[in-house]
Amino acid sequence: MIEMQGITKYYDNFRALNNISLKVEKGEILGLLGPNGAGKTTAMRILTCFLPATSGTASVAGFDVFEDSLEVRRRIGYLPETPPLYPEMTVKSYLNFIGEIRELPARHRLERIGYVAERIGLTENIGRVIGTLSKGYRQRVGLAQALLHNPEVLILDEPTVGLDPNQIIEIRGLIKDLAKDHTIVLSTHILPEVSMTCSRVVIISEGDIVAVDSVTNLEKNATASPAWKIILKPAVGQNWRETIDKFDGASICDIKELTDAFEFTLKLSRSERFDDLFGQMTGGGAMFREISPIRATLEDIFLKLTSTEEGKEAA
Repeated sequence: MIEMQGITKYYDNFRALNNISLKVEKGEILGLLGPNGAGKTTAMRILTCFLPATSGTASVAGFDVFEDSLEVRRRIGYLPETPPLYPEMTVKSYLNFIGEIRELPARHRLERIGYVAERIGLTENIGRVIGTLSKGYRQRVGLAQALLHNPEVLILDEPTVGLDPNQIIEIRGLIKDLAKDHTIVLSTHILPEVSMTCSRVVIISEGDIVAVDSVTNLEKNATASPAWKIILKPAVGQNWRETIDKFDGASICDIKELTDAFEFTLKLSRSERFDDLFGQMTGGGAMFREISPIRATLEDIFLKLTSTEEGKEAA
């Protein structure tokens, strides 16, 4: 649905994007992550035909963004970080105005406005002035204008920024629902949003793509060795530390003594060996109260890959 090949963008002598290549499949929700100035906005502006690239090619739904920009714009719905709203207009009049700009036939426009308003949850507020709406509902209006012409691709820039937790959950649900009919590129600084919403993640640092994968795979591959948080109640007289110390490939750290148990981090050379250690410990009378796998979080991965030296090594 979206393809970028060797895209490079210079602003005078500053290189914002460095030979990036990327494919986004139909129906995918792709999370675009990176620190400020990494090149995320530049990439989105190139895809939405707001900016030309210095070199490389890009296409949306098979149309070249440089040679067929009108066709590309017909197939893209764009929600910038600040929604392009007119606060003095009602929701209905604003969407009708957007429909005219999008060249929707008058006989279908009202029907489409009604459908989008119902899908986005704006029906009860369709007659209200936009300036009187909460930020969450203004964000819904922004989504509605991006959806009005039924684009194949939605590009959303920070769609939940500034919203309260309830509004974030509502918008997150909307995005997941929209993925049934649209391919979505989601740029955000809110890392939990990516984990809960996106099927795949692209991390950009200083104009380079430093990672492309699912959140699960990124977390799994970034974990150096298998580790668990353990709360263990040993049997009376059981020397549990000695048992673990003698177990091949095992080590413990961060030991805390609780009322009648011990909390610690267990590391093993191979995860398959946990069952053997578990059997050995429980065979001696110990009881495991908690076993929680420890993996690198998306935040850990983001910080590692976007630091100048480590990110370039990983890339």
